[in-house]
Amino acid sequence: MSISIYQASVPVFVQMLGSLDALLEKAQAYTSAKGLEPHVLLQLRLYPDMFAFVRQVQIASDFARGISARLAGQEPPSLATEQNSLAQLRELVQNSLSYLAELKPADFDNADTREIVLRPGTPKERRFTGQSYLMSYGLPQFFFHITTCYALLRHAGVEVGKKDYMGKY
Repeated sequence: MSISIYQASVPVFVQMLGSLDALLEKAQAYTSAKGLEPHVLLQLRLYPDMFAFVRQVQIASDFARGISARLAGQEPPSLATEQNSLAQLRELVQNSLSYLAELKPADFDNADTREIVLRPGTPKERRFTGQSYLMSYGLPQFFFHITTCYALLRHAGVEVGKKDYMGKY
C-alpha cells in the first residue's frame, strides 16, 4: 500500500502544530501561575548560539506552511514574524493551521516528482524531488524545531510530557 505526499505531510503538520498550540497554551498558564513575565519563556534557549524559543515556534510554523505550499506547487505564504507574546505565537500557529486546512489532496497530484528548488541561484541552491524534499529535508527540519520548542518548555519547568508533544492523533 502506498501513501500519498499529502497524507505524509499535511496531516502530520496539523497534528504537530496542534500539539505546539497546546504547548503554548500550557506555557501561558505556567507564566500566569508562577507570576513570570511571558517574555522570559520567549527568550529561552538551551545554548547561547541557538535560536530562542520564539524563533523556534516561528520556524516550525514556516516549515509547515512552506513545505506544504512547495509540494502543492504554490508559493509559500508569508506571515508576520514579529511575535512578542505567547498569544501572538498561538495566533501564528493558528494561521498556519488555517492555511493547511485550505489545501486539498488534489493539490498534491504529482508532488512526489515535482522539482523543489531551495535558494535558487545562490551557492546554497538545493534541488530535490518532492518526495526527497519532504522525507529527507522538510520533515526532519520541522520535527527538529517542534522538539526544540517542547524541550525548552520542559527545561523551564512547564509541566509537559510525551502526550503533550504527540498531540491528538
